[in-house]
Amino acid sequence: MAHLMAMLSFSDMFLLPVPVLEKIVRPLIVYAFLLAMFRFLGKRLLAQLNPLDLVVLLILSNTVQNAIIGNDNSVTGGVIGALTLLLFNNLVVHKLTRHRRLERLVEGDAEALIENGKIVTRALERDGISKYELTVAAHKQGFDTLNDVERAVLAPGGTLFFFRHTPTTDESRQKELLARLDRIEKRLEKLA
Repeated sequence: MAHLMAMLSFSDMFLLPVPVLEKIVRPLIVYAFLLAMFRFLGKRLLAQLNPLDLVVLLILSNTVQNAIIGNDNSVTGGVIGALTLLLFNNLVVHKLTRHRRLERLVEGDAEALIENGKIVTRALERDGISKYELTVAAHKQGFDTLNDVERAVLAPGGTLFFFRHTPTTDESRQKELLARLDRIEKRLEKLA
């Protein structure tokens, strides 16, 4: 048992090989960098996570791991790094909810992907969203086709909002007349 205890060096588990200030600054630098990259590279990763995006996120987390922890595998270092990230993120989110200008700077603005029933191709290209992905997202929200969509908006957080095309009075009348004709046709078929 004493041999096992000697192998488990609890002091090494908690001993910090780097200064505490470095453990705090490293995650903040990586956090700011990733936030800027997500802001400037578009909202695609947030809007529609496909298998390629998932692979990138998984690799990204492993890539920045050493930048965050440095030459430190201690429990104390991990706790300090995690606590720094959580507290700073909480502070940023809290400040964003109170300052609209800061929120727009960090998150950007909502962007119309469909306007007046027409796809805004430049917006799709800029955000890296294909027409197919837009169609799939519309289906998930109950739209049969993109023709049913009057407006689609990509929110700063990556959420897609779809607004149904409201038919004009003429379109409503035409639909009603077609429904009546269908009912008349079915009655005539029964009589024949």
